[in-house]
Amino acid sequence: MFCLKRILTLPFVLLGVSILTFVFIRFVPIEPAEVILRLAKVTPTEEAIQALREELGTDKPLLIQYLLWLIGVLQFDFGTSFVSKLPVAHELFAKLPATIELAVAAFVLILVFSIPLGMISALYKCAIIDKIIRLFSILSVSIPTFWLGFLLLYLFSLKFGIFPTNGKGTLAHLVLPALTLALPTIGLFVQLIRATIIEELHKHYVQYAQLRGLKNSVILMQHVMRNAAITLTTMLGLTLGNLLGGAVIVEQVFSWPGLGRFLIESIINRDYPVVQCYVLIIAVIYVLSNLCADVLHRVLDPHLMMKGRRD
Repeated sequence: MFCLKRILTLPFVLLGVSILTFVFIRFVPIEPAEVILRLAKVTPTEEAIQALREELGTDKPLLIQYLLWLIGVLQFDFGTSFVSKLPVAHELFAKLPATIELAVAAFVLILVFSIPLGMISALYKCAIIDKIIRLFSILSVSIPTFWLGFLLLYLFSLKFGIFPTNGKGTLAHLVLPALTLALPTIGLFVQLIRATIIEELHKHYVQYAQLRGLKNSVILMQHVMRNAAITLTTMLGLTLGNLLGGAVIVEQVFSWPGLGRFLIESIINRDYPVVQCYVLIIAVIYVLSNLCADVLHRVLDPHLMMKGRRD
């Protein structure tokens, strides 16, 4: 019942996202027809701009433009790119695998590093190792993503020549972009895991388990981490959507041929159909990943499961 309610709200969420995107992108003062003419090295005269506006359909009232676009989307027709004249869906879905590859690699790095570092920081609270890990987490969260990307490029590509500077092809090309995308979230998760485990360790069930003679490793893995996972699942669901959205900057820095870099080019070129379709795809992925996290949250927490059944 819970999943059905969430799925039924999905069309309304996407409708709101599409309206906001459609309106906000048109606040940009430069006319798409003028940009396209300049890209084609054609003098943007008033007559040429008006003729191209009629061809693109941007001369119609905004409401008519939106309704025509929405009708097309409902028929799985996301329009045609103003610049390339190719179907938008074809172009975006051709670049989607590269972005998913980058996001999944970053997600794996987040899990591999944040969970053990958070556990070590919590178990050795106030020790030197804890202070080092906390300093790392604060720095990784504080450093801007684009600056971090350029720093890693300088150190590991230009100075030491370990990894390629840009592009996609081998596993080596993936390391620096994935690390740049993952580091801020790793720092955030380390702090969250540390705080959650410390809170759980002070609860009565841990003291009771110790009195029963259970080993600390058993208490930690079978009880503390299970309860801590309930808090983490919600963050993990939001993280995948955030990684896909945050990939825009990283892909631009490392010339990664994914959706993010294509989005920047489309915004510069005022390619409305591409921007609208991109936002819609990211919204769908974000909502579905959040839904999966909520379902997993209820599976791990019996109280929420019972509440969902009563509702």
